[in-house]
Amino acid sequence: MKAGVFAYARPSSLAEVFDLLEQCGDEAKILAGGQSLIASLNMRLAAPAMLIDINGLTDLAGIIVSGDMVRIGALTRHRSVERSVEVATHLPLIHQAMPYVAHAAIRNRGTFGGSIAFADPAAELPACSVVLDATFRIAGKSGERSVPARQFFKGLYETDIQAGEVLLGGEFRALQPGYRSAFLELARRHGDYAIVGVAAHGKFEGGRFSDVSLAFFGIGAIPVLTVSTAAALEGNPYSPDTVAAVQAAVSTDLEPYAYGDIYHGAATKLHLARVLAGRIVNALTAA
Repeated sequence: MKAGVFAYARPSSLAEVFDLLEQCGDEAKILAGGQSLIASLNMRLAAPAMLIDINGLTDLAGIIVSGDMVRIGALTRHRSVERSVEVATHLPLIHQAMPYVAHAAIRNRGTFGGSIAFADPAAELPACSVVLDATFRIAGKSGERSVPARQFFKGLYETDIQAGEVLLGGEFRALQPGYRSAFLELARRHGDYAIVGVAAHGKFEGGRFSDVSLAFFGIGAIPVLTVSTAAALEGNPYSPDTVAAVQAAVSTDLEPYAYGDIYHGAATKLHLARVLAGRIVNALTAA
């Protein structure tokens, strides 16, 4: 299939973008990398009256380290994030996750902001952002605002971005001494959507875990930040008993959110989440 008829605009400033969004309302779609949007257009899952191409807004691209903060612009290509020395040094969790984002051809065009704003439940970057307690910057005609990643994802493909607003980028605290990260996912083939995945970040010092955050994705409508699972690690050493406690806690945390899809039932996903929970604990000790 091919996309329906739509108008096209390539604004040169955010002010123009805001004017177009105000004029078109829900009939407009923002085009960044287009790796999800173009497919949706061609399958007639989306039929906007106006396509607003923001690729000319070069100020929205780039990775900046300022003090202990790392800022990733919304138009930064996945490939740039994947190859960034700054990201590898200061945000190792995201560095580990990037090779799992689809395939190289898609990473060449897809953008950081596109992944965040699209909010696919099987996407890697939303889960990483939640674990790292990132903050997203959003702008509209009335000004800018910041939203914590842990409050940004509202439901299946739903975010806190309001009508007339544009995602500008994300802000992350750089890796602090004593902290480490680990990322794992299971997919039918590398590059496919994740069946289930997990991102983890925390301390492992003196043989004990502390301040660990874990977020599972591909199992619910949004990344699920676990509470009981993290509590099972707090202050405990790496041991078979700790791993077993973590795996048991996964069911408590994830069962209310678990859903099946056309390939895997909720029970299968929960089982795989428990498997990954055991592996991620081991990965944190080796990170």
